Amino acid sequence: MEIIKLRDEYIKLGQALKAAGFVESGAEAKEVIVNGYVKVNGAPEFQRGKKLYDKDIVEFEGKKILIQQ
Repeated sequence: MEIIKLRDEYIKLGQALKAAGFVESGAEAKEVIVNGYVKVNGAPEFQRGKKLYDKDIVEFEGKKILIQQ
């Protein structure tokens, strides 16, 4: 599981996918999100700008990201 430490109050979903190295670009992040391949806290998420906060978990292709304060 990848861990992303927050520098601010939140990080956006597309930014988190890029920071973890799960996607190479913002365009790729948008594509996988709008097509329903990404889950946040177990539920499909379709908004690239979804704000992620402390303890949120992102899942993509069997990999996970934990957001930490």
